[in-house]
Amino acid sequence: MIVKEKLYTINDLWAMGHDPAYENRYFYLIDGMLFEDEMPGRTHGRLAIKLGRYLDEYAEAHNLGEVTSETGYHPAGTDSTLLLPDVAFQRWESVPQPPPEGYVPAMPDLAVEILSPSETYASARRKAEIYLLNGTSLVWLVLPASREVEVCRMAAAGGVDIELVSRDETLSGEDILPGFTLPLRQLFAVLRE
Repeated sequence: MIVKEKLYTINDLWAMGHDPAYENRYFYLIDGMLFEDEMPGRTHGRLAIKLGRYLDEYAEAHNLGEVTSETGYHPAGTDSTLLLPDVAFQRWESVPQPPPEGYVPAMPDLAVEILSPSETYASARRKAEIYLLNGTSLVWLVLPASREVEVCRMAAAGGVDIELVSRDETLSGEDILPGFTLPLRQLFAVLRE
């Protein structure tokens, strides 16, 4: 017997997010397929808040845009893909007007995903590819176990270009956050080796 899986939309996710049966559960969509992330733990939360704080302070000081955390973003005009970056930055010119109260109908300029113990590299890299294919310019995959960050961009010939930034190196905002730099030792200091 053939069983057809249900394809979900952002409206389904919105309804689930307001249903007590789904409280404290994190869902995202890729092409109508529903995925669930594990609730973040302490390490994940500490890295997200610290990185978010650095980005927010820089963006605010230079009036570049806004920083969000755990906010749903979907490509404009599409209701079958919705991602929830752990931290995101959107330039002022990219923020839809008027700014939405719910999910953002545009992809962030920078998306940050922090690899959780239950997540695979393959799924994190798949998310990075979805962000980039839908308009995000830069994706940082934060790897707490190795204290590294994979910087992902669209390659000139298509596909995803990945650059590994090690714990002794410095992360750059490139042309998305001009002048922003963050030594990874400073970020990962919250993990207390």
